[in-house]
This record gives sequence, C-alpha cells and structure tokens, in this order.
Amino acid sequence: MRRRLAAVVLLVVPGSVGVGVHASARADHGPLDARHAVRQGSTAVDKSTGPLAGRVIVVDPGHQLGNHNFPAEINRLVPAGGFTKPCNTTGTATDGGYPEATFAWQVSRLVAARLRALGATVRMTRHANRQDRWGPCVDARGRAGNAIRADLKISVHADGSYAAGARGFHVIAPADRAPWTDDIHDSSMRLAASVRAGLEAQGFPVANYVAGGDGLDVRSDLGTLNLSDVPTVMVELGNMRSATEARVMTSADGRARYARGLVAGARAFTDRVPVS
Repeated sequence: MRRRLAAVVLLVVPGSVGVGVHASARADHGPLDARHAVRQGSTAVDKSTGPLAGRVIVVDPGHQLGNHNFPAEINRLVPAGGFTKPCNTTGTATDGGYPEATFAWQVSRLVAARLRALGATVRMTRHANRQDRWGPCVDARGRAGNAIRADLKISVHADGSYAAGARGFHVIAPADRAPWTDDIHDSSMRLAASVRAGLEAQGFPVANYVAGGDGLDVRSDLGTLNLSDVPTVMVELGNMRSATEARVMTSADGRARYARGLVAGARAFTDRVPVS
C-alpha cells in the first residue's frame, strides 16, 4: 500500500427511484462506520458462515440517478490518480429511457444479496438511487475498500455505444502504472478473467466493439480503478443502445443473470486467494 486516504464506503439500504429534487439534496456518500471493520485489529468479529465467510467485497453501482440535477457538483474536478477528472457523469440509458444508474443499482443489489448469502461482508459505495442525490465522486469510489482491506471491488456499469451492431460486455482492469496501480494490476487482471468467465457462463457474449475481442480491457484513465489499493475491475455489462441487450437489461431475469455471473466471478477469484 502506498499513498491513499481513508475509503468512503456505505452500507446499502433500500432506496427509491425517481423522487423529486428538494432542499435536502446531498452527495450519496459518508464515512465508514468503525463498527463494521472486519480485518485484524478491528473492533468487530465476522461470525458469518459460508464459502465466502471472512471475505470483504466492495460493490460500486455506477453513477447516481440524480447526477444530471447537479451539474456543478459532478463537474467539479477531483483526484483520479496523478491527474484530475470530473467528480462523476450522468451515465447513459436505453433508447427507451431506462437509466444506467438504475440498472447498475438493481444489479448491484442482487449481487450484494447473493454475496451476503454466501457469507461475505459487502460494502456499497452508494446507498440509494434517487433524483435528489449525486455522486459519490470517482475518487471516493476509487478509494472504497482501501481502509477496510477489502478482498476485491467490482464497479458495475453499462455502455452506451452508438456503433452499428455494438453489443456484449467487457471487463476493465487498471493498467500497470507506478506508483498508482502497479501493485494491483496482476491481481486485478486475474479478477477480470474470473468475472469474464462468470458472465460467459451465463450466456453473455463478449463485446464485439472493444479492441482485442476477448472481453478484457486495460485502462489508465479511470479514477475508480487508479485510486484502489485492492484488486478491482469495472464491468460494462452490455451496450444499452443495443435493442437486444436493452431487453435483457430491463428484465428481472436478465438482471438476475448478470448478478449470477458477477458473483461467480468474485467467488472464483477469492477461491484462489487465502483469507487474510
């Protein structure tokens, strides 16, 4: 570990979709409650059972439904790993108007529930999906998991490519870039391969519009990846502009399949890493 500030991580609680903006609008993030520490020297003991008992996993639902209502907040520049980027973006949507933020939220909640059922401790980077919330910023998302020494972090997104016939998922890992991600590049690549296998096992095709054609990508420009001290990936689960994939994303069965694939990937990765 090298240079990070404390992580910003939140427990997930039920949130509503599409409530009106009002005076109490705020960023959707806050400090980690010390009562939920789960590593050596912590103030709490993980008593869960199951194949993922003792594991700590951060799930990052991309964007926030209300980001478009707060342009000043989300356009503010924040650290992104040796450079600055806007705090966040609005995300994309299907042609029918189903927002990426809502898709990421719904899939992430399914992932969190499945991981907890397997015994894992799960932390979410946002706790609602609302029009009167924004963020958290990419620097907070990037550091989420560092202070609690998470086993891994998965950031859940969907793409919005207008390329003709573009469809399929791809998994993005951080570049091997000192002094930011050189210590997690190899482990993140292993996590990316595990997540790819999990999604393929659910019948999802790899992206046909991303260089390489193998469903894996490496990027150095994403603060969500650059600021992590734990193995991390960002997953573009499909192209929301594809009518075929939009039908899957907007269905409960489709979202459940995505969740099963992500959970399988997380479990396969942790099976190869001793509990610390």
